[in-house]
Amino acid sequence: MNTYRLLVLLVVSLGVCVGALADPPKLGLSVRADGALVKDGKPFRGIGVDYFSAFYRTLIKADDTSYDAGFQVLQDMKIPFVRMIGEGFWPSEMKLYFDNPAEYFRRFDAVVRSAEKHGIGLIPSLCWNTCTFPDLAGEPCDQWGNPQSKTIALMQRYTKDVVTRYLNSPAIWGWEFGNEYNLSADLPNASEWRPPVVPDLGTAKSRSARDELTHDMVRTAFAEFAKEVRKYDPDRIIDTGSGFPRASAWHQRQEKSWTKDTPEQYAEMLVGDNPDPVDVISVHAYGDDVNRIAETMEIARKAHKPLFAGEFGVEGAKTDKSVKEFTELLQTIEDERVPLAALWVYDHNDQDKSWNVTATNERAWQLQAVAKANERIRAEEGR
Repeated sequence: MNTYRLLVLLVVSLGVCVGALADPPKLGLSVRADGALVKDGKPFRGIGVDYFSAFYRTLIKADDTSYDAGFQVLQDMKIPFVRMIGEGFWPSEMKLYFDNPAEYFRRFDAVVRSAEKHGIGLIPSLCWNTCTFPDLAGEPCDQWGNPQSKTIALMQRYTKDVVTRYLNSPAIWGWEFGNEYNLSADLPNASEWRPPVVPDLGTAKSRSARDELTHDMVRTAFAEFAKEVRKYDPDRIIDTGSGFPRASAWHQRQEKSWTKDTPEQYAEMLVGDNPDPVDVISVHAYGDDVNRIAETMEIARKAHKPLFAGEFGVEGAKTDKSVKEFTELLQTIEDERVPLAALWVYDHNDQDKSWNVTATNERAWQLQAVAKANERIRAEEGR
């Protein structure tokens, strides 16, 4: 055998060996060491929708499988993913999980399988409502800040059950803790904003100062959630579900005042509200928040965490004003190359008079604009 043929065989053999030893593709979205959001091994940008009730509707009513038709519409419009509540909103709505977990997960399974069928990514939010898990555990909400609490233990149990069940599903793109916990933290008027008391829905029968959250409490909860996810899922993104920090968040934490923060204090709170091992910076963008996106993208880059605008949108009927505001918001998300964003809210009848967007109602133009934005993004990225 001549030297040339020997070298060719050696190179081919090494290629086979290297290919056999290569890491399998990661499922869902992950974060590269440099902070880039990645899917299927390549940097990813995309705009999805908040499909709040995709799972919730069938949890409440077993024969409601309308999420499947909803996913079909999104598939047809090439809208890539949804963010959704992944639990019962009220404590009483988690009864099925405890009493008949097989049936609870049969309904959850059906949603995940439907998303797989339609090629839709899911980012389930597992602890959406601030008081649900504390009320289920029989504790005040301040126990989110105690890593040894029954509240944290229950969160860990539920997180393990969900994450391990869907670990190998290509439909799961990431994991979220809850919804806007940071906006309830260290409020100067916290006593006026304690969680509701609705015993018929399983809440506590009364509230006290111990149900008032602080940033330290919610950051503990975020970190404990992320650590629990990482026990089972080493790769998929983890986000907190936080909104933009309030303009006075730093001063609220330090002195319970509404004094406006400096840019440096804002950056400190933004990063602090998304603590490691959370690997995404989460914000929700409405109204004047459009003016904070560029600054926030820069902070996220320095933190090596991609930005997720988990909610954005414009309320109400189509007017010249609403179209202008929505266009500016969507255009800013595109221009600033925000890696991930989701429109609030898709196919959610409870907000039919305010926010609900479907492919056929009076706010359908917002969904069409999102579809066109994704088309431009795909063209730019060669997908």
